[in-house]
Amino acid sequence: MTVRLYDYWRSSAAYRVRIALNLKGIAYEAVPTSLLDGAQKAPDYVAMNPQGLVPMLEVDGLRLTQSLAIIDWLDVTYAEPRLIPAEPAARAAELAKALVIAADIHPINNLRILKYLKKELGHEQAEIDQWARHWIIEGFAALEAMADPAAPFLSGDAPGLADIFLVPQMANAHRVATPLEAFPKLVAIDARARALEPFARAHPDAVKPD
Repeated sequence: MTVRLYDYWRSSAAYRVRIALNLKGIAYEAVPTSLLDGAQKAPDYVAMNPQGLVPMLEVDGLRLTQSLAIIDWLDVTYAEPRLIPAEPAARAAELAKALVIAADIHPINNLRILKYLKKELGHEQAEIDQWARHWIIEGFAALEAMADPAAPFLSGDAPGLADIFLVPQMANAHRVATPLEAFPKLVAIDARARALEPFARAHPDAVKPD
């Protein structure tokens, strides 16, 4: 089996997929796809992924896009460890936590949005950072309340889908100097997850090109 991940080291969405692959113990070939250089918009890449985004996972010719869809496919295809619960109510709760980040924070704070705010709308960097912090804080406030108070991770004793989404978003929060004092559970969960080898190997610093 040949597994290729079209990846950019600083992409939050690609970071999520790297974590999931590591947790599942799946070896893969990384194909660097620089967002800053516009590699994701090259005609040969867009021919494979019409959105022109990363990540894209290619498994024996099957091409998968969108990090949540990729991780869901991995979870169905490689059963252990389970990242999304099978029981319907628990599955819905786990997806809801992940979607706080995937649907409500990340889409309006990703690189192409921030570049548009600067280049097309003329906002200063300080204003753009304030924009990013605002949506992170709003989403984190909800997620802090949704976290299982008795568990070491967002939903239980082992990291799951929501934790896979939290860790890259927490890295983004630090990047724009987001105050995190109001989110002690999220800070503790992030530290606990990053201490695990599959998370550590997926960290942007661990995969950054030389």
